[in-house]
Amino acid sequence: MKTHILLVEDDERLANLTAEYLRKNDFEVAIEARGDSAEARILKEDPELVILDVMLPGKDGFEVCRAVRTRYKGVILMLTARDEDLDQILGLELGADDYIAKPVQPRLLLARIKALLRRSPGNVSAGGESPAADSSAQLVFGNFRISQSTRSTHLGDESIDLTTAEFDLLWLLARHAGSILSRDDLLQQLRGIGFDGLDRSIDARISRLRRKLGDDPENPTRIKTVRGKGYLFSKHDWA
Repeated sequence: MKTHILLVEDDERLANLTAEYLRKNDFEVAIEARGDSAEARILKEDPELVILDVMLPGKDGFEVCRAVRTRYKGVILMLTARDEDLDQILGLELGADDYIAKPVQPRLLLARIKALLRRSPGNVSAGGESPAADSSAQLVFGNFRISQSTRSTHLGDESIDLTTAEFDLLWLLARHAGSILSRDDLLQQLRGIGFDGLDRSIDARISRLRRKLGDDPENPTRIKTVRGKGYLFSKHDWA
């Protein structure tokens, strides 16, 4: 069964070229040109992945992402204008799993899609395979627990709703609890790229994780910032 992608892009030529390329790589691709129609389609069709442009007629990509994120559990990959850091940060703050700058490089887009799908909750790869989960892959710190096999996170009795990218980052930090991970470490392991000194994706996700985990943004103790070095997941402070 082919992986279903919904491409939300109002540039007809770009949408058709992108869809054709992805179909040749064994994906099922549907195209939606309007933001105000995309929300209903995402929730109704429930594709494994949504490629969501920022600039759309009717409703922009940020509005669509905000509207569907709490109800749609699949992957959202946003298309942003090149060098528009604010677009990238806002998309991540609203719950997008990743972003890619336009103009889109087809091979980079394909690689990013495959990487995101491998880490998605259903563990669906581009070829339809389901990697075996390690049932023992669970970490517990006080009343916080995170499970790699079920991709679930709990704080006390409360289940914490995370995007694919947020879960991956939190799992990586928790696996290295007590150790400092630099932005370069995190980007290399999560996206296969180095830190260029400008990428704010890690910072944006850390901010969202702190809010969801009840960590004080002014004086965080659960996910700490180590100035000039990176981030540290605390083994303590989970009472």
